[in-house]
Amino acid sequence: MPKKRFSAEQIVTLLRQIEVAMGQGKSTQIACRDAGISEQSFYRWRKEYGGLQIEQAKRMKDLEKENTRLRRLVADLSLEKQVLKDITSGNL
Repeated sequence: MPKKRFSAEQIVTLLRQIEVAMGQGKSTQIACRDAGISEQSFYRWRKEYGGLQIEQAKRMKDLEKENTRLRRLVADLSLEKQVLKDITSGNL
């Protein structure tokens, strides 16, 4: 069974849905099963997204993507810089 990726908005919506179901007396296990996710995913998402509004969650995901992209860029530039230093010092 292929993994399904949820957007930040979907995650926040599912968390709210599960919280409402739990408020109506359902257990965490049943509420998660009704929402189509595992309990482990629920607890992980609640830890990461708990208390966030949909727009805040979307912004957080966008910032995480940008951060990853910038880290890769810095790593590439650092590697190029080191190669140029080795070439100029004759260490190749």
